[in-house]
Amino acid sequence: MATELQCPDSMPCHNRQVNSTSTPSPERLRADDPILDHAEENNAAMAKLTLLPGHAHSSVLSERDSQACCGTNPHSENHSDSSDSGNYEAPVGDSLLGDSELSRQIGAQLKLLPMNDQIRELQTIIRDKTASRGDFMFSADRLIRLVVEEGLNQLPYKECTVTTPTGHKYEGVKFEKGNCGVSIMRSGEAMEQGLRDCCRSIRIGKILIQSDEETQRAKVYYAKFPPDIYRRKVLLMYPILSTGNTVIEAVKVLIEHGVQPSVIILLSLFSTPHGAKSIIQEFPEITILTTEVHPVAPTHFGQKYFGTD
Repeated sequence: MATELQCPDSMPCHNRQVNSTSTPSPERLRADDPILDHAEENNAAMAKLTLLPGHAHSSVLSERDSQACCGTNPHSENHSDSSDSGNYEAPVGDSLLGDSELSRQIGAQLKLLPMNDQIRELQTIIRDKTASRGDFMFSADRLIRLVVEEGLNQLPYKECTVTTPTGHKYEGVKFEKGNCGVSIMRSGEAMEQGLRDCCRSIRIGKILIQSDEETQRAKVYYAKFPPDIYRRKVLLMYPILSTGNTVIEAVKVLIEHGVQPSVIILLSLFSTPHGAKSIIQEFPEITILTTEVHPVAPTHFGQKYFGTD
């Protein structure tokens, strides 16, 4: 459960553009400009991994399982996103991680949804290159909703008493105020509706990040948040964690606006071991919630969801 954040006396500047010497302003961005969905493409070799303790069965596909459900070469994921032009190769230490090894290398901050056949089917459809866009979006929205619901369980509640229509008292709980969402554009915007479906009045900020054409490194171009974000718990939304570079840059911007990593909950659908480990090594207090840890991430997600593949 996220810890309470003490409010500082003064608030850093907000709703501002993050300047860079070689960064254009958001007004100069064109509709056809590439937007970074993931810092790099994942071409890692497939290998069987196991979940952290406490899950029904592994959410990490074996090489044979992945070939069967995805119809892909075990050494590459179907991917056509031009913004992820780099190649990601999993470090040797990520190729064969057992239960205790995954927990030791990545840490308890990584939380996985309890695996079941429903979640596995949704993961399969999302990874299947032959799936129609309608089926893809339907499955993605369902999986997003499950992740969002579990993410809300990580937020603080307080006890309350209500009166039922029959006049009886009921001891229940309700959310503590002070939560918000932040989506990392573009693919993170796919998760906004799932959050609004659960929290109708929640405020949502945005961060725009693109990859540098020469260095392929993630660059922050624009950030706009609720003015009091430094007082809030933050649900950071980004569906695919490949290298983790995009999220790391986004968290740095949140820190500049007074947000502590301990109150950030990163909601994602798929993660590589390397991506999750990179984020937690950079920010040990952050919480990552995902459905699967696998050396190959479906980096086509953003393009297929928004119909630009």
